[in-house]
Amino acid sequence: MTDVLVAGAGIGGLTAALSLHAAGIDVRVVDATDQLRPAGVGINLLPHAVRELTELGLGDQLAATAVAPDVMVHFDRHGNRVWAEPRGLALGYRWPQYSIHRGALQLLLLDAVRDRLGDHAVRTGTAFVRLAEHEGGALRVILRDMARAREYGVRVRALVGADGLHSAVRAVLHPGEGPPLWNGIRMWRGIAEWHPVLGGRTVAVAGSNATAKLVVYPISRRALERGRTLLNWVAEVRFPPTHHHGMAGPADWNRSGRLSDVLPHYTGWRIGDLDVPALLAATRHILEYPMVDRDPLARWGRGPVTLLGDAAHPMYPVGSNGGSQAILDARVLARCLAHTAPDREAGLRAYEEVRRETVNAIVLANRDMPADRILQTVAERAPEGFHRVEDVLTQEELAELDAAYRRTTGMDVAELNGRGSWGVGWDGA
Repeated sequence: MTDVLVAGAGIGGLTAALSLHAAGIDVRVVDATDQLRPAGVGINLLPHAVRELTELGLGDQLAATAVAPDVMVHFDRHGNRVWAEPRGLALGYRWPQYSIHRGALQLLLLDAVRDRLGDHAVRTGTAFVRLAEHEGGALRVILRDMARAREYGVRVRALVGADGLHSAVRAVLHPGEGPPLWNGIRMWRGIAEWHPVLGGRTVAVAGSNATAKLVVYPISRRALERGRTLLNWVAEVRFPPTHHHGMAGPADWNRSGRLSDVLPHYTGWRIGDLDVPALLAATRHILEYPMVDRDPLARWGRGPVTLLGDAAHPMYPVGSNGGSQAILDARVLARCLAHTAPDREAGLRAYEEVRRETVNAIVLANRDMPADRILQTVAERAPEGFHRVEDVLTQEELAELDAAYRRTTGMDVAELNGRGSWGVGWDGA
């Protein structure tokens, strides 16, 4: 019998495996994908998530792979500077913020899991199907061997659904929920090797998703060391409520997009020394995705079952929260299970009590998008650009940009730097 079974070998599920193992808890991971490959594009990890991965012993690997941005800068669509704030160490955190390829991060975590827990710890090509009976302190979970097309049962003491936006575990716990909720924004994403721009370590945000917005940042330290940069870009364009998002089937992070669909929205855009249309045109593989989330849940799980990451709280990609919050979920889960052992149900409910309202608040804050409202104000007041942002925004409006990021990132510098490690005392001491 497995103590804890995690369904989903994404960022949250693999971090949960490492954290549970560090707490002395037996854990196994299953994933429906037949082979875990470095898919996706870039992701930002906030300092509170970097701290947790560092305490798991992954700090050196992150530093060797990722880029630590110095600053985030907002521009209007003409490339005029609206607002800027330091990032990570430059903001006073004891841990950096990192920009990294999502696939590189997932493989880094996967290698660590297999190194520490053994090759058997992650079973691919294996999908969660349903829950069976729960008796005698064990839950029977039905899995499907995708290659052999057969189902079989395993006994576990706890099940964690970390299987993403279209979570099969969530569907069992919360049937009839329906598809994810689309907000009218289509996103295109891509990566292109480029020459260093905007100082080399800048997260640039231009325009407003009331119409069209672009986010650009470097994600490869190795590229910087070669005198180049691997730029990740995200283009967000809002469409009328009656517009269909143009993609058949469920939202899929790896769905291919077309340059001809995104490029017209960015004709003539230039941000400092970055030629935006040229960057988009140089991208070999463009991905397309609707900006979706789900309504917050009043409860995540029941009995010996819970949810984690996007399965629990899918959110709009605002404030670099998706992957970061999944990592925090994983760490709190392990801490709560360790502190309530051997009562696994008590540990899962304690975990939900700590995390659910915090991340539900972030989901709702991301929907509010106050930073984009202010950037849209800039576009309305100065449609042809400006020379001084003080002629466009008041000091109170600029201060609201700062406050908006505090609400969506969910942790301030003093709080993170001052609290003790979540990994202390996991043996019950």
